[in-house]
Amino acid sequence: SNMDENFEMPKSNTRLVNMEEVQSTARSQRVAAHSHVKGLGLHPETRAALPKSAGFFGQEPAREAAGAIVDLIRQKHMAGRAVLLAGPPGTGKTAIALAIAQELGDKVPFCPMVASEVFSSEVKKTEILMENFRRAIGLRVREKKEVFEGEVTELTPIEVDNPTGYGKAIDSVRISLKTSKGSKQLKLDPTIYDSIMKQRIECGDIIYIEANSGAVKRVGRSDAYATEFDLEADEFVPLPKGEVHKQKEIVQDVTLHDLDVANARPQGTKGDVTSLVSQLLKPKKTEITDRLRKEIDTVVNSHIDQGIAELIPGVLFIDECHMLDIESFTYLHRALESPIAPIVIFATNRGMSKIRGTEEVSPHGMPNDLLDRLLIIPTHKYERSAIHAIVKVRAEAEGVYLETEALNHLASLGVESSLRYVLQLLTPSKLIADMSGRRTATKQDVIEAATLFIDSKRSAAVSKKEEQEKRAMEEQRMAKLQMRPPAAPAPAADEPME
Repeated sequence: SNMDENFEMPKSNTRLVNMEEVQSTARSQRVAAHSHVKGLGLHPETRAALPKSAGFFGQEPAREAAGAIVDLIRQKHMAGRAVLLAGPPGTGKTAIALAIAQELGDKVPFCPMVASEVFSSEVKKTEILMENFRRAIGLRVREKKEVFEGEVTELTPIEVDNPTGYGKAIDSVRISLKTSKGSKQLKLDPTIYDSIMKQRIECGDIIYIEANSGAVKRVGRSDAYATEFDLEADEFVPLPKGEVHKQKEIVQDVTLHDLDVANARPQGTKGDVTSLVSQLLKPKKTEITDRLRKEIDTVVNSHIDQGIAELIPGVLFIDECHMLDIESFTYLHRALESPIAPIVIFATNRGMSKIRGTEEVSPHGMPNDLLDRLLIIPTHKYERSAIHAIVKVRAEAEGVYLETEALNHLASLGVESSLRYVLQLLTPSKLIADMSGRRTATKQDVIEAATLFIDSKRSAAVSKKEEQEKRAMEEQRMAKLQMRPPAAPAPAADEPME
């Protein structure tokens, strides 16, 4: 049915960007330290922690507690609550938070941040917290759309003389699309031609055009061309089935922050010089106003009421949360009560400490009224066996081969110093073995690495010894000058935590 159909694209009167044009702003993560953690490692039926599973070892009670949280989140009973992971450094707090994210799957947004990110010179604290809050709230939009889809078999811009008198102007564009069932010729608005040029669409590409918005999306190259030698690895897709003109359900996952950013950008045409200049003069971050957010929330809520969209509250992970100050805590307290709050997971390794911005001392440096709302999950120092297992897995992940003796020595070191310290020693041990021409690191290599790079306790001891030697020399000098020796100095105020 090669009919010539004229479709007039309706003009939208709302100022918000269409959902299809919203790009993801998720920060790509290069999680190196925890790339071996694939989940919480719980038994599928009993939800009990398996001793070694999904790359996770030890911390069974904490993992089971985190499993309960995951179940609550899945059943949507958890919105607006917060969790605190508290325990000494190197006991798997960040690993548990990442494992929770893995358990929830890709579709649930997970936004990690460190508390000190809040202290930025150019953006308000509350703005950063709000932005991360909205990064952690997902929206799944399901829309039934009238679309034309198929392989482009013809693409002809129709030109007319430019009314301003210079050259030619494009009046419309003729596109023929073909599917397995038939083909159709469309005559479309010139604005669509711009978007076709931008996406470098050509004959042989499979595209779909939305009838009501005129948005064009290139899906890929038709797999009929898959034998061509193509320099760019293109995605080949089969010819669409059914008619060219059809109803199609399109599912899209965006976060509220994606919507904010898409609508905060200046809406001028990208090639326009004045908009370029204004972008250069603008500060680096466009501050997203409360008014804009409220408008977006209104649109989102109406979408939810119509059943087009559903909210997916995700997880906001705030590491080192004792670094937040009293203003940030107050703000979070308020934000947690919002009907669309994500689940907030705090983590800290401090015991009693001052709340930043006050003189008050409280557990984990958090205000008591906020602590009362949290479910607190403790993590404990690893046993030798767990350290042994973790070092073994990390060594495999980093491609370090260890003799049994070397592995045992690292596990013993880990009990004395810390898990983090021995994990740092893996690559130096490998390098020392390489220099001796061996593929496998021996106990001797590990000992040598540990003498080259000392742990914090030994480091503190070295500083203390130097301090004493310095003092002794000073006293000798004073004695020589026949002056009375100085009074004993007061002990240092900042003693390291054991």
